[in-house]
Amino acid sequence: MAEQDIVLLKGNEAIAHAAIRCGADAFFGYPITPQSEIIETLSQLKPWETTGMVVLQAESEVASINMVYGGAGAGKRVFTSSSSPGVALMQEGISYMAGAEIPGVVINVQRGGPGLGTIQPSQSDYYQATRGGGNGDYYTIVLAPASVQEMADFMDLSFELAFKYRIPVMILSDGVIGQMMERVVLPPYKPRRTEEEIKKECPWATLGRTKGRNPNILTSLELQPEVMEKRNLRLQEKYKTIKDNEVRYETHFCEDADYIIVAFGSAARISEKAIEMAREEGLKVGLFRPITLWPFPSDEIAEISKGKKGVLVTEINAGQMVDDVRLATLGSVDVESFGRLGGIVPEPEEIVNALKTKF
Repeated sequence: MAEQDIVLLKGNEAIAHAAIRCGADAFFGYPITPQSEIIETLSQLKPWETTGMVVLQAESEVASINMVYGGAGAGKRVFTSSSSPGVALMQEGISYMAGAEIPGVVINVQRGGPGLGTIQPSQSDYYQATRGGGNGDYYTIVLAPASVQEMADFMDLSFELAFKYRIPVMILSDGVIGQMMERVVLPPYKPRRTEEEIKKECPWATLGRTKGRNPNILTSLELQPEVMEKRNLRLQEKYKTIKDNEVRYETHFCEDADYIIVAFGSAARISEKAIEMAREEGLKVGLFRPITLWPFPSDEIAEISKGKKGVLVTEINAGQMVDDVRLATLGSVDVESFGRLGGIVPEPEEIVNALKTKF
């Protein structure tokens, strides 16, 4: 293959191709609809024969995340993927990784719930993803792709952020983006890091050789409360740094807008068409799309909503991100919610109608 290829891929397939090209060391995962194409595509591409990347189907999601813990703890670029019920099983491991400051990437191609729910698309894991998901005071960086291209682009970005801050990073996608096919420009190949490069980049890693240094211990356990508090305070300082430096978002047609739609992922794609339809009817509507769901672009939403007649938060859930938008605006503008549940994806016409009826 060429250094840079333009291909037609599903979102899940794009993740697999991009992971190999950005120098991933290993994937540990377990199949579940609607994300199974990730491990299937990796198996078809056989990167162990070309780059040396390990691809392993674990016996469960619990095993997968703990394999990520071990591999990433050795300084390797390791990731896993699943869908909503499977990611729920991973939460203990993600919390352990956050507590031990181990970088790794988790991909959630969401489906409807609660419980086993349905195999159809949803965005109902927003709360779980943006509030840490497991026990304790922690966060993960959460990226929300709205296209197949971003599925590919966010793979390398996720690893960069994970290692920059020693934090788990989640790509929060959904069944629409995971299954849809689009033209994708794949990134050029990046060689896997050598052992010397890993040693230099990750002095904290458990490399198995302690000659000339003290052993590296990666754990989330600390029995002394005073010491544990210091660790927590250090984590909170890190989260503040991330909030100050890593907020990402996108806007469309907001300059002259009377109303703003706030949406992420596939809901944002659908909202783009709704905005086009609304403007044809004389309604001046703009789109604010958070790309980082954590850190959330609160200040930017507060600023852009000033003087507007209303903000409609469109999600494929019962209304979750709407809470963060209301916190951001602090009652300065009317914020309403619209969503569909159970795996039903809203139509653009429904969003336009919600705008008309709620404001």
